[in-house]
Amino acid sequence: MHEDHIPAPSDVTTRVPHSTPLDPAPRMPQPFPPSYAVPRPVRPRLLWIFLSWALFVVLLAAGVSGFAGGLFSAVGDAAPTTVFPGGQSVSVALDPADKPAVYAAVDQPTDVRCRLGDGTDPGVRLTRPAVSQTVTLNGTTWELLFEAGVPEAGTYQLACEGDGVRFGVGRQLAGNVGGLVGGALALVALPLAGFLTAAIVTVVVLVRRSAARRRVA
Repeated sequence: MHEDHIPAPSDVTTRVPHSTPLDPAPRMPQPFPPSYAVPRPVRPRLLWIFLSWALFVVLLAAGVSGFAGGLFSAVGDAAPTTVFPGGQSVSVALDPADKPAVYAAVDQPTDVRCRLGDGTDPGVRLTRPAVSQTVTLNGTTWELLFEAGVPEAGTYQLACEGDGVRFGVGRQLAGNVGGLVGGALALVALPLAGFLTAAIVTVVVLVRRSAARRRVA
């Protein structure tokens, strides 16, 4: 009787591949942070307004300084340069273009009398001023007594009398009217120009800044 031979079992070894753990959750791509546009500065800058008003202040100071300089110059030119006491006669150089004048410095009212020239030339004369005028310089107040009229530039004799009076030969303030007018123009024109410039710059800057904001919005 034939018997089937069943082979005896043998040990079999096999390699099981290592299983990798699954990710607990799928990774999602990270979104980029939102971009923000950097706002541009509004033009023109307010600095222009500040500079324009600073210019106005400078021109205002220059105008006041110019007027004061012209006034002080006129007073200095009008103040007497030849001074002598009453009862004396002096030789003075007079020029009709300078509008010469005779002044007096006195502490109390007193009678005075002056004579210009020798009385032979009618063109050499002293006349009372139409408007009262005083000049104060170095603490001394000089009052205009006479306007000296001479036909031409030259040297003339001037004699004055008055108790306790000091006399002086100077110029009328009208003789330096150019300095006064120039100072007055500087006082008005320079600050006015500065103010108009500052006002125009202020309006233009504010209007353009407002328009720039509307465009950005």
